[in-house]
Amino acid sequence: MTFKHELVQLKELNAKSSNGGRFYETPDGESYPSVTTITGLLSKDSILAWRKRVGDSKADAITKAATTRGNKVHKMAEMYLRNEMASQINLFEDPAPHIEDMFMQLTELLDNSIGTIKAIEAPLYSHTLKVGGRVDVVAEWDGELAVIDFKTSSKTKKESWIDGYFMQSSAYALMFEELTGIKISKIVIAIAVENNRSQVFIKNSTEYLQQFIDLRKTYDIMN
Repeated sequence: MTFKHELVQLKELNAKSSNGGRFYETPDGESYPSVTTITGLLSKDSILAWRKRVGDSKADAITKAATTRGNKVHKMAEMYLRNEMASQINLFEDPAPHIEDMFMQLTELLDNSIGTIKAIEAPLYSHTLKVGGRVDVVAEWDGELAVIDFKTSSKTKKESWIDGYFMQSSAYALMFEELTGIKISKIVIAIAVENNRSQVFIKNSTEYLQQFIDLRKTYDIMN
């Protein structure tokens, strides 16, 4: 499949990491924490408890495997949407079977739902929210412009578990509108699940925005 592109021009941002998380420098010199640094506050305590329960060595191994899986699937999906998959077919040598399967889960969703694409792996920031980040995709989803975020998981997710995903994409929607003047109506979370079927969650683009704003204020208090 060949996807239609009408990509908006967005300025690249410098990024750096420190003990406080990841930060993006805006074109006018402001330094803002990443969206994922903010939403990471939601899982901080549970991650620490999980590491204590399973032990640091096992936790590190699981985290490394999940990060590798997520990065590969994300990159393959990005190339697919850029119409570059055929020219980059050898980019991932001998991918694990579950990674190939998870990528194929996403391609089925994309083929059926994606329309005109406005941004892919694009840098965003907001002076209103005082955050920066990179959005996976902004594109038409079933005819309506949406922020689309790809996730991978070893098991299916309950909606009540992924408030952070919704907050993240709601922030991206506002950031994109602030920079381009183009309004986004919805957010889409597409999850490729290992050894299972993919999941899709769709929400209004503003539904979780206030929760993100409140969490952003909490970050300032804590730091």
